[in-house]
Amino acid sequence: MTSATLLVELLTEELPPKALPRLGETFATKIAEGLKAKGLAPSDAAFRTFASPRRLAVTVAQVAAEAAAREVTEKLMPVSVAIDAEGKPTPALLKKMEAKGISVDAVAGFERRMDGKAEALFHTAMVPGAKLADVLSGIVQDAVKALPIPKVMRWGDGDATFVRPVHKLTLLHGADVVPGRVLDLEAGRRTRGHRFMSRGDIDIATADAYEPTLLAEGKVIPSFAERRADIERQLLAEAAKQGALLNEYDDLLDEVAALVEHPTVYVGEFEAEFLAVPQECLILTMRANQKYFPLFDGAGKLLNRFLIVSNMRVADPSNIIAGNARVVRPRLSDARFFFEQDKKQTLEARLPRLAPVVYHNKLGSQLERVERLEALAGAIAAQLHGDVAAAGRAARLAKADLVTDMVGEFPELQGIMGRYYALADGEGEVVADAIQAHYQPRFAGDALPAGNVAAAVALADKLDALVGFFGIGMVPTGDKDPFALRRAALGVLRILMEVPLPLELPKLIDTAAAGFKPGLLSAEGFAAQLQDFMLERLKNLLREGGRDGAVIDAVLALKPVRIDLVPAKLGAVEAFRALPEAEALAAANKRIVNILKKADGTPGEPDIALLQEAAEKALFHQVLEVAPLVRSHVANEDYTDALCALAGLRAAVDQFFEDVMVMAEEPLTRQNRIALLAQLAGLMNQVADISRLSA
Repeated sequence: MTSATLLVELLTEELPPKALPRLGETFATKIAEGLKAKGLAPSDAAFRTFASPRRLAVTVAQVAAEAAAREVTEKLMPVSVAIDAEGKPTPALLKKMEAKGISVDAVAGFERRMDGKAEALFHTAMVPGAKLADVLSGIVQDAVKALPIPKVMRWGDGDATFVRPVHKLTLLHGADVVPGRVLDLEAGRRTRGHRFMSRGDIDIATADAYEPTLLAEGKVIPSFAERRADIERQLLAEAAKQGALLNEYDDLLDEVAALVEHPTVYVGEFEAEFLAVPQECLILTMRANQKYFPLFDGAGKLLNRFLIVSNMRVADPSNIIAGNARVVRPRLSDARFFFEQDKKQTLEARLPRLAPVVYHNKLGSQLERVERLEALAGAIAAQLHGDVAAAGRAARLAKADLVTDMVGEFPELQGIMGRYYALADGEGEVVADAIQAHYQPRFAGDALPAGNVAAAVALADKLDALVGFFGIGMVPTGDKDPFALRRAALGVLRILMEVPLPLELPKLIDTAAAGFKPGLLSAEGFAAQLQDFMLERLKNLLREGGRDGAVIDAVLALKPVRIDLVPAKLGAVEAFRALPEAEALAAANKRIVNILKKADGTPGEPDIALLQEAAEKALFHQVLEVAPLVRSHVANEDYTDALCALAGLRAAVDQFFEDVMVMAEEPLTRQNRIALLAQLAGLMNQVADISRLSA
């Protein structure tokens, strides 16, 4: 058989569930690439990826037993070294030919051609194609080495290492076993199915029979994608049968699909009395600890039922259902106990317990941080004409839930539990909501804090971290960001831009810095460094949002202080760029920028008495005429109208550069023309640096 489907399978102990999809994809892709690189599979050969808790596998179509011979040309050496004065091969050439197994008679067939500046000899020969039996073990071993595994383990008496012990290796080409050895295992055709439902060891007859055989005899769905889809189908069908909704479930679905090989969905329930506990606690307990899918009513309220994805399909699932209910009950009881115990002490009373909790050894304790947040949130709320007292109160209590039992058990609930406890303490809803929202946005696409009080506390939390760590020189480098400062910066930017809030970024940074003890923030120029860091994050955020790179560069080149105005400026630049005059004005502006860079000193105001050429006089009067209109539009934040008003300058600008020698020999004339261009540049670049639009 010269061409057939190839199967490669590693049978292992249970693989890490969160890594399984990536392990499966990498394993399959690397093997397919290795076969194609050896000429054993066509470049468009299809392959299927299989990944289950106890196996990584791939089938590749159209794999040859032996690759076709191919013509290979290689450089031997320069002619001057290879051929002597009499035209005969030199000892150096003969030695190289012997090492490569090239016959002496082949010299006459060597090709001479230029290689750089020297003529060289080249030899062309037909090279036999690779044999699958010779190279497959190496390809599989290379694929194993390429897997994203941070830690490996050794098992048994051998030296093989992998993320989990490997028990069997299957290498099948069509119906034939391909001899080979990987991870101290000899290749065969035998595998195993489901731990409990399989009929035992299974012999795979052919590579194409792998998937149907595992399903029929081994009770395993080997494809991760198909297993995930099957689970989702069952979940949705069962939820509909229960008249309930699943809400968000994708991340848990991925994890569960990596934990089971033969999924079956059952319905479980718990006592309704547990619903008195905040539903976030119950949801987290069920999802994180038990891998259950909570069910909700149409209003998003948790029901006392859940879905179990079992690895067993049985006629009577009552024992499975009862066992899962029995396991979850103590977890829910713990959550209820934590909640009731935590409510016995107010958030305010917990504040002293933050004193010994170190925030950072250079930035003090969590209690010291709370005192900074209280002042900063109040100051930001004042700028927003919001409720200063409520913002200060929310900031004061925002971190108190960190020392509660519930958050100690479930750190993911910080802020969420703070809101519940604040309401239980009699705090107002605005304060309670701000306590929960001050961590937002936690991730890309997360909701933003609603209302000025919540926004003020959220900004204070993130700005304090950014200013504090930049102020002590703890700046993110490369992919290292241990204090999540990039996320904090994106949070500040999204709040300012999307809420939106009319606040100035440099002023916010300065206000946050003022809250630290004198001399603590000692890193030189940290405020400017932080502003640049945030604008760089803004650039990335806007690019990910689909904005044009040149437009973004044009707006951010002026280092805008009001982030809320950036979207309007981007829209204005996009509208300006569509005008027929835009390219010429952008190019002229770029030319002006280059001239001003070379000018000595700071240009003053142009003197009308020193204007000589008609073109420079015309430009001077045009600028005088347009300037008030542009400034008025900018002041009113009508950025599109401001930029469009510049379009009328094109003819005067073009004529100026055609008729006027800017760098005139006479100093006063030269300086006056430079001053005119500086005035023009200042007018053109009030919204954005439009020179960035020039190719």
